[in-house]
Amino acid sequence: MKIIYYIALTLVIIGALNWLLVGLFDFNLVASIFGSMSILSRIIYTLVGISGLICIGLYTKIED
Repeated sequence: MKIIYYIALTLVIIGALNWLLVGLFDFNLVASIFGSMSILSRIIYTLVGISGLICIGLYTKIED
């Protein structure tokens, strides 16, 4: 399960960086590499979204 958390966290960070670029520079890195809403970019967006859901489970791993 540890590997899945690492992959999910990496994808969430990539997604966050993409949103940072969109917010600051109106530049969508995923769309520019894979095409606007191509099947590949949709797969990436889906994987990032699923990774976000998986990372919800990391809240239980936070220790005070």
